[in-house]
Amino acid sequence: MTEPEPRPSEVQRARDEQERRKRSQDSAAAARIAYQHQWVDQQIRIAMANGDFDDLPGAGKPIEGLGEQHDPDWWVKKLIEREQVTGVLPPSLQLRKDDALLDSRLDSFTVESDVRREVEDFNARVIRARYTPVDGPPLVTMPRDVEQTVAAWAARRAERAAAVRAANARSAANSAPRRRWWRRRRAGEV
Repeated sequence: MTEPEPRPSEVQRARDEQERRKRSQDSAAAARIAYQHQWVDQQIRIAMANGDFDDLPGAGKPIEGLGEQHDPDWWVKKLIEREQVTGVLPPSLQLRKDDALLDSRLDSFTVESDVRREVEDFNARVIRARYTPVDGPPLVTMPRDVEQTVAAWAARRAERAAAVRAANARSAANSAPRRRWWRRRRAGEV
């Protein structure tokens, strides 16, 4: 039995493939690819001669994380650290964190209505989290009593004001009274 002769389309396809291979080996792109490593090395040598690599951050310091076990999420952790991303915690942990920082946040307010609004907003978030399905650890944060929190804020504010008044009184008592400029006598005048 003899093999059937190839069809004209197969012959043409084989010729086209052979021609394509020949062209790709002789093309300028193939030549660039063949000598690309030399071009890269040359660019690096030129940059070093120009001093482009001098005074780079981290020069002379060990590479951070070298020798540690590989962490596949290293880039996410670096991104969060660099961009200072917050609020990506599960709702229950975010509420715990907000609860711990609420008093210091309230201390930045000067008006009682702002304090009430902030505490009511916090309580609304806690209640909303209670009635949504749990993602992550269980929610243990309780809503705050608005009146009690506002009273504690007012007491802390009064303590800070008293401390400032006491510091001002001490500094005023320690400093000598200043003479007005028109009362000062020039040296040598009688």
